Amino acid sequence: MSWYRNTVWFVKGLREYTRGGYESASKHFNPADVEVDVAGRSFLVTGANSGIGKATATEIARRGGTVHLVCRNKERAEVAKEEIVTETGNHNIFLHIVDLSNPKEIWKFTEKFQNEHKLNVLINNAGCMVNNRELTEDGLEKNFATNTLGTYIMTTTLVPLLEKAADARVITVSSGGMLVQKLNISDLQSGNGPFDGTMVYAQNKRQQVVMTEQWAKAHRNIHFSVMHPGWADTPAVRSSMPDFYERMKNSLRTDTQGADTVLWLAVSAEATKLPSGLFFQDRQPVPTHLPLAYTHSPPEDEEKLMEVLEEFSQKFKSVSPGV
Repeated sequence: MSWYRNTVWFVKGLREYTRGGYESASKHFNPADVEVDVAGRSFLVTGANSGIGKATATEIARRGGTVHLVCRNKERAEVAKEEIVTETGNHNIFLHIVDLSNPKEIWKFTEKFQNEHKLNVLINNAGCMVNNRELTEDGLEKNFATNTLGTYIMTTTLVPLLEKAADARVITVSSGGMLVQKLNISDLQSGNGPFDGTMVYAQNKRQQVVMTEQWAKAHRNIHFSVMHPGWADTPAVRSSMPDFYERMKNSLRTDTQGADTVLWLAVSAEATKLPSGLFFQDRQPVPTHLPLAYTHSPPEDEEKLMEVLEEFSQKFKSVSPGV
């Protein structure tokens, strides 16, 4: 089955996820959807110092939004902030240094952020693909800690702030790679069997899709969406998937093309006319499963995922300094 899933997915990717796929899809875009003034609205973008996160932050800043950049590396983040300010002329750009693999840091950050800022749109973009099994200082597998638990804590702790805002939205940058994975709640930290970083990443991205669907059911006043940016030429792809990059580099999307649907989901009025909880690609909702791939999960597994993540979250809240 994995051979079938991977083959069908790769053929689909060659047709849809490349630069050519974007150019074909973009013929049907309405440019006016994103030609909007978002002055007075506040956006938080994680992983915003490069790639899709930086491209998204830049385009929001260009439209007048207040942008909070949440980054791990202070030096790179400061350079990115200055570049965004210079390119857009928007000085309402704020920088926060947070390691998304460290749940205690996220708790500390969100508690402080809620007391000092408003928030209209949260964009969960930060992610990692570590190809060897690494544990964080808290004993968490690093991909899971960043992509799944970090996204969960960042979102759920900011929900109360978002619920105070008009037209509140949460967008999570996932990956079409999740199509090759069925939710596996029995091994969330990939401790059983051989470790394959690419498949672990794909599993995390499946978890993000499930989280988004569950959040949409639980929080009716916030519009949740999750999306696939396509295969884009970003620093993360170059460093984490060098073989894939070498094979596909002439066909990859630019980071701005990869960020297009994130921007559309974040600023357009059209996005929120569609139901909450959907998975998007090139401004369109698309299926979350490949045909005949048997990747659907029973509802109890999806509910169990949320229960386990909440247990992790509360565990780290209790030991977070200042919380």
